[in-house]
This record gives sequence, C-alpha cells and structure tokens, in this order.
Amino acid sequence: MTDETGRKTPLPAYAERIRHERRQRGWSQKQLAVHLLKAAGDKIAMAEFESVLTRVKRHEAGKGSPRDPYPLLYSRAFEIPEAKLFERPALPEVTTDESANDVANSVSSPSLPWLWEAGPTADAIYDITKSDLVLNRRDAVKALAITAGLPLVDPVQRWLAKTTPEPPVTVQAGRIGLDEVAQLEAATNVFRTWDDQHGGGLARKAVIGQLNEVADLVRDNHPHEIRTRLFHVMAQLSKVAATMSWDCGMQTAAQKYYALSLQASKPAGDRPFGASVLASMARQLLYLDQPQDALELTRLALDGVRSTATPRLRAMLHTREAWSYAAMGRPESFKRATGAAEDAFSEISSDDPDPEWITYFDAAELAGVTGGRYLELSQQDSRFASDALDHIRRAVALRQRSSLRSLALDQVGLAYAHLISGDIDEAVSVGNAATETAGQVQSDRVRVQLREFYVEIETRKDPVVAPLQQHIRETLAR
Repeated sequence: MTDETGRKTPLPAYAERIRHERRQRGWSQKQLAVHLLKAAGDKIAMAEFESVLTRVKRHEAGKGSPRDPYPLLYSRAFEIPEAKLFERPALPEVTTDESANDVANSVSSPSLPWLWEAGPTADAIYDITKSDLVLNRRDAVKALAITAGLPLVDPVQRWLAKTTPEPPVTVQAGRIGLDEVAQLEAATNVFRTWDDQHGGGLARKAVIGQLNEVADLVRDNHPHEIRTRLFHVMAQLSKVAATMSWDCGMQTAAQKYYALSLQASKPAGDRPFGASVLASMARQLLYLDQPQDALELTRLALDGVRSTATPRLRAMLHTREAWSYAAMGRPESFKRATGAAEDAFSEISSDDPDPEWITYFDAAELAGVTGGRYLELSQQDSRFASDALDHIRRAVALRQRSSLRSLALDQVGLAYAHLISGDIDEAVSVGNAATETAGQVQSDRVRVQLREFYVEIETRKDPVVAPLQQHIRETLAR
C-alpha cells in the first residue's frame, strides 16, 4: 500500500492475517477463493469465482477490509472463530431478524415477474403484495436469489419497446374519481419523504398495503386519465417498497419491487420515471458487487431518455455511470462520467419540469455520491482521499438535516476518508457524530456501512478509537 506521498505503508492487520493463514496452509489465492465458495454452501450463495478471487486479492493487498459475508467465510475456511481471526470483539448482526448464516446475496434467476402489459402487471403487483403482507420478515430475508447478468439485462431491454395501446373498453363508474387519485398521489409523496428521512424499517408494511389497494383499484375499469395516474401511483409505490425492502435487508424483495415499478411505468407512460427505476436497480447491483450489470442498466436508462430527460435526471444517471466505473477500478472513466454529471447539473434551471420524485437529487446528493466514489477509489490508492474529503464535506454541509439516512451515510464516509488520510482524531470525532445519526435511522444500508467503518478503525490498534468502537457496538445492538 502507498500513502498520499507514494511511500509504502504497512499492510492492515486483517490483510496480514489472511495472507498468513493462507500461506500456512499452502494455498494459492485461487485455492482460497475455492474454499470460500465451499464455506458459503447453500445458505450464503456467492457471485462467480473470478469475483471472489478479486475480493481475496484486494483483501490481501489491504484495499478494503472484508465486508459481510466474507469475515464469516474466512472464519469457516480457516476454521478459526471470526473474533479471533480478526482479533476484534464480536459485533451485533447487521439486522435483528437475520443471522450471518442466512444473509445471502446470491446471483441467479429468481423468476422476476417480467410482465410488460398493463393488466398482467397490475395482477402481479396485487398477488405479490398480498403474499408479502402475510410473509414473516425472517422468512423474507432468507430468500436468496438476486438476478444478474443476461437473465436481468435482456428482459429489461423491453422497457425501451413502444407500448402497445390497450383495446378500448366500456367504462362504467369506477370506485374512485380524480379527487381520490390526487389523495393517493399525495400519500405516495408522504411515504417517499418518510423513507428519505427515517429509512424504511418502520413503514414498509404500510407501503405494501397501500400498493396492494391501488393494484386492486387498477383492475377495475376507469377512464384513461384515472387509469394512467393509478399506474403511475403503482410505479412510485413499488419503487418506495423496493427501497424500504432494501433498508430491511430484503434484497430479493427489493429487486422484485424495482422490476414491478419499471413495468408499471410503461402503462403510466412515464419513461423518465422508468429511467430512475433503472438507476435504482443499478445502485442495488453496485451494492451487491455487480458493476458491469449496473453499467448496462444505466446505459439503457440514458439511451431511453437521452432526448427527453431534464438536466437533473441526466446528472443523476451520469453519477450511476460514474459509480459503476469506480467500482470497476477505472478512475479515468469515472472522472469522465462525473464531469458529464457536473455539466448536466450546471444546466439545471428553475423552469425545468422536474417531477417531485427527482428533486432529491440536489447539490448535496451530487457531492455525496461523488465523494463516496472517490472514497472507494482511495481504498485502492490513498491519493484520492483528499478528493473524497472535499466532496463529502460539501455534502454534509449542504445536506438537509431531515434527510437522516443520507446524512448518516455522508458522515460515515467522511469519517472513513479522514481515517484513510491519517487523521485519526478527526475520524473519531466525525465517527461519533455519524454513529449518533445512524442510531436515529431504521436502515440496513447505514448499519452495514457503520459496521464496515468499525472493522476499519479496529485495524488501527490505536487506543483513541476504543470509545468510538464501544459507541458503535452499542448503536448496532439496538
């Protein structure tokens, strides 16, 4: 590893330990990757062999501490208790309803409901939400499969196809009118705001229930305007349900609701919203270490709205493109896509017809997303740490204090950037603030990032971090 001046620095303790244990057994890095896959078994399904091998190489090079489920897998492969292997106190699990044995980010084909016609889409949403409402969360988080590769990318291509007009129907008086539709739209905005401010842990079932009711309404005959607006409500509620499912650690459910949202956006006639759904699907794939698929979905979104997207939407999509390049270790491509995002953002005008669902993407969000990617690059090359600090500081300064989840993610990232820069005192100070904010949010994403930060500060073996470690342990145990 090198510091900001290019000088070699000692490897972190976790890297030394993994390398030592592997060599003790006479294994190559490829053999260790095989043992990790065997350790995963059927409960913790993994990505392809090459992806696991890349992780092993990065861990041994000290380019990012192992994140779940890798600490558990190393423990199984080496037959050493996790706490002893990494010489740290055992942390509480990321979520209270799932154990490490059940956490799985499998990559396979869980039969996503690819139904692009209006009627079958509404029926699928109704049936899935009805089942979801009676499903125990412990059972839901055990669902293993996440779709990636061609089984995901190929069906999504149909999003670009022209919508086939539905045959005319004899419209009778429906159960609702325009006033009731407006109330449903307002309720959807309330749910979206709740998710942004508090995370989705507490309100997910309420959103699923509302989505089930709207899907039932759509199955009635309605005038065209009402039917179109109801599909738009379904698309937005499905996306909120996806985000909240992700916050609950339910990755399979999250991807399924994203797929339903994308499909509902077609009869709603809202291609820009569909592009935003693809961006969210890409973000989930990035979280699950599938950057190539994320890039494919982002390019599809950009192609679909290239001539119609507002500058704000284009800027957001280019940040997903940049994120994918950063995750692939391509800094120059990342910088180019980031420049495109910043150029598009500079074109934003108060006269732009931005819908409410994209207004979250403001200067704070642009700075936070960009800073987070510089942070990822700095884990491989510490010279990027100063860029991470600059952008994330700006994000924290601009972020609305009501957006607790985003603020918590910004603060954890800023603390991490200080750590990489060698400023442990500032890392501890910001880390304590981040932990306070994280304690106010019901978000699996925040807890995972806080847990990873805990693992990283533990490698410093500096007594000044001990109170912060205790603070984080107490917060994660709640």
